[in-house]
Amino acid sequence: MNKDLCIHSWPGSYYLDSEKRWVYGKLSLTPCQLAFTSDKEGLTLISFKLSAITGIKKEASSFIFSSLTVLVGGNEKHWFSSLQPNRTVVFNVIEHFWQAQLLSSEGVEVEASPDRMSKGRQLINLASSSHQRLEDTAKVLHHQGEQFDCIMKGLDKIESDMDVANRLLTELESPPWWPFSSRLRKAQQETKNQSEYPASASKAFGKEGLILKVPVLYSQGPDPILKQGTLAVLCSGLEICDSNEQLVHKYRREEVDDVKVQSPYEIVVRQRFIGKPDISFTLQSARMTDVVSIVEIQYSKKVQFREDLLGLFKPEESPVSENLGMGGSIWNAAGFLDKVMHPVSASGGQMSQQVSEQTVSEAEAQELRQILRKLKSIALDTEAELERQDEVLDIIGSSTDQATSRVNMSHRRMRKLL
Repeated sequence: MNKDLCIHSWPGSYYLDSEKRWVYGKLSLTPCQLAFTSDKEGLTLISFKLSAITGIKKEASSFIFSSLTVLVGGNEKHWFSSLQPNRTVVFNVIEHFWQAQLLSSEGVEVEASPDRMSKGRQLINLASSSHQRLEDTAKVLHHQGEQFDCIMKGLDKIESDMDVANRLLTELESPPWWPFSSRLRKAQQETKNQSEYPASASKAFGKEGLILKVPVLYSQGPDPILKQGTLAVLCSGLEICDSNEQLVHKYRREEVDDVKVQSPYEIVVRQRFIGKPDISFTLQSARMTDVVSIVEIQYSKKVQFREDLLGLFKPEESPVSENLGMGGSIWNAAGFLDKVMHPVSASGGQMSQQVSEQTVSEAEAQELRQILRKLKSIALDTEAELERQDEVLDIIGSSTDQATSRVNMSHRRMRKLL
């Protein structure tokens, strides 16, 4: 991820301690840094890494003005005031990404030496990302299989209920002199004993399958006030909760009309209506890339990327792939690995300097092999599950047609009895 990408910026003022005055400008947040640029001179007055921050507080300057203070290194204290839209929003956003930076040791390592990352390490990162994405896909597929199994149980229950209905209708269609009253009571008792099953079946249908849950900052509609909460990505939809785990809004899967990816850290989810306002939520998170990778699988035709973000989310256009001179496929990465581990001499019998610079160490190659083995195992399991679900879908289709036919026949028989 580009460490210079601006996540958010807010107009405000900064207290310049050397001159004992407030300077108006803009406070900017990137994945790794926090900086303040003055409006008048256009100079960056301060800039420090998020990992160097030791504390963020909401305080008051001169007992009047509400301010935001940032502690750096334990002794250095920076004052910010007149922040727009308000101090709480700025505090929530900075604190969220600061905590994510502290929890991500990987992000600190990449930040410390981005230019020293070897080609082998870039390949490992690419393979790990593909492995995580395939795992998410397999998880979605697994929950989809569970839903198909619940549908099969429901169809079996419908078939059983139709057998009971058929017996009752047969008795009702019998002549008046036929002694069916005792049988009718017995059938009613069977229906009563079996009436508890639909409740458990509906409970089984209620399995929503939690895939991923991340902390987010959310706001509804045009409201610029960002609040702290969580986003749960479910097989059945998206669930937004506040900081107290109280449900704010839930999008059913069929209710999501579009998901706009505004940045690697921000998305907008919308449900459209005719004649009344749309329901849209703006969501920001330091882990939004994990969410996007799953949402893109679930809502592939509804996810819209900004053109300048396609290179960040689409493997075939990613900067790493371009630098390595290959496509986005992980299997191409494996071919590249063999090439650098066993380089072929040029026409002059000498190895080119470019290939020698891209040599992958034995430890990195071993790690890549392990990831590729896991990828192959998950791919085989996914293929087997897809074949099983294809068979289940065929059975569901034929069972549904048969159940529909029996229901229509029962309706015709009931109309004759009326």
